[in-house]
Amino acid sequence: MSGTSPKQIQHNHLPSAIVTPSCVKRQSDERRTSRRQHEGAYKFKEIVVKLCDGFTHVTLATTATLKNAVNPQVLTELTYLLNSLRYDNSRLLLISATGSVFCSGIDPHFFLERKESNAADRLLDALKGFLTELIDFPKHVIVAVNGAAVGLGTAILPLCDIVYASDKAVFSMPYTQLGQTPEACASYTVPQLLGSALAGEMFTAGRRLTAAEACQHGLVSQVFLHSNLMQQVIPRVKQMAAASRLVLETTKALVRTPHRKLLAEVLQQECACLRTHWSAAAFLDNAQAYVKKNHVKNDLF
Repeated sequence: MSGTSPKQIQHNHLPSAIVTPSCVKRQSDERRTSRRQHEGAYKFKEIVVKLCDGFTHVTLATTATLKNAVNPQVLTELTYLLNSLRYDNSRLLLISATGSVFCSGIDPHFFLERKESNAADRLLDALKGFLTELIDFPKHVIVAVNGAAVGLGTAILPLCDIVYASDKAVFSMPYTQLGQTPEACASYTVPQLLGSALAGEMFTAGRRLTAAEACQHGLVSQVFLHSNLMQQVIPRVKQMAAASRLVLETTKALVRTPHRKLLAEVLQQECACLRTHWSAAAFLDNAQAYVKKNHVKNDLF
């Protein structure tokens, strides 16, 4: 993020994020032990996890009606994964998705099909847990966006470290259509990246960005042909994973730690607003209209 001068970054802000050489071996031993404890302890239903050479690859493959939409189960699995990866030997995390859509955002069917009085609380608890873990995650998170990134699918990208995209990717945050406010700290991060005018147009007018536009504005680092997105991304991830874990984690700590307190405050404020909107009767009407529009057009994205 912009707005933080070098004088504002002080070493006492980085107590646990900076890794010193003397503790590398001890942490490595702890991570191997923890990895053995975690392996096989949790069965993922909504994501596919693959341990690669030097990095972990997680693929969104949710069972939601909307393609790769997110509900409390998906968020819980992602939170568990992030927490466990803190203690293994992988240096990076790569996130991608199956099918033609990267992520459809929060699943409105979760509210429409259950209509539980505590639905908003359940989703908020899961969302806040995932985002807190993502904000504090010590390793680089690399994202390969294969198609539409809607709502949360776009909002989380500034919280990640490198974003690659297919030339068919489209980025949108149609919050007013759903009758809700921004999520995933997007009310802060998106204006910082795109400027307040474009961010406002995305939030309130449903503006969509093409992959080229997203790259031009800094949301995406590189755009590749859709047909060989992963063939371009995987070698780059392997090359980065060959670097020193100490250097990788220290670099991320220097870049990200000064903003974590502010992001935590923004997250708290956004969740309070979302609780109000998700609990309102009008939200269910908006969600129903949104789902119907998706069904009629079959590819809203």
